[in-house]
Amino acid sequence: MGIALDIAGDWDAALAALAWQVEAGVDEVIADTPVNRYDLAVETKKPAAPQPVPQPVAADPVAAAKAAATAARSLEDLRAALAAYPHCELKKGARNTVFADGNPQARVLVLGEAPGAEEDREGRPFVGRAGQLLDKMFAAIGLSRTSPDAQSALYITNVMPWRPPGNRDPEPAEIAMMLPFVERHIALVDPQVIVVMGNTPLFALTGGKGILRARGNWSEALGKPLLPMTHPAYLLRNPAMKREAWADLLSLQARLR
Repeated sequence: MGIALDIAGDWDAALAALAWQVEAGVDEVIADTPVNRYDLAVETKKPAAPQPVPQPVAADPVAAAKAAATAARSLEDLRAALAAYPHCELKKGARNTVFADGNPQARVLVLGEAPGAEEDREGRPFVGRAGQLLDKMFAAIGLSRTSPDAQSALYITNVMPWRPPGNRDPEPAEIAMMLPFVERHIALVDPQVIVVMGNTPLFALTGGKGILRARGNWSEALGKPLLPMTHPAYLLRNPAMKREAWADLLSLQARLR
């Protein structure tokens, strides 16, 4: 029920009129003009804006490698850290983690590139045809990986502990994530001399490329004398280069004396 009243300017009269309307049963107020409630906008609750889903932070492979390598206090620690390292895709296709071979007390550390098929199967570096040639080369100046005497011993490892598919060259990103392990490996062995065989170890330790230009020229890396040499696999393909390799071996022999 609705009653229209016109009261203007008198507060007391308006209050008395309101009381009278309530007693009379007024239950709604009638305006001068009717209201079409179908024209009123229906307020709808806006859906909440979607919240961004937190994305997992990608691990930094190099930082993870540095942390794992730094924590290693022994060669066995380092071997375990390398075997547990999850960020290098090469590991997924490898049969074995090829860590090292030879006498850790050796004065000479030989750093190669990466395992081949035979090294991957056996789990040791330089065991194929190139490895057999390497053994003969160093035996010619009285050094051997099997020698128990540190003066005549060799210690051999690679930049990459896992075989790249098809024996391709390791990529710069792969080398970068393995470099902290290589540096820690060399620090733990603490050789007198480092021999890098091939472009990959030359690049890893010096940032330089061009092993044919660098070979035979002594430099320094990680605070130690460094001698670049051509890889035995290259010598198998280019036998004429064995003369230069022999000159490099004699230079190494002279440095050790």
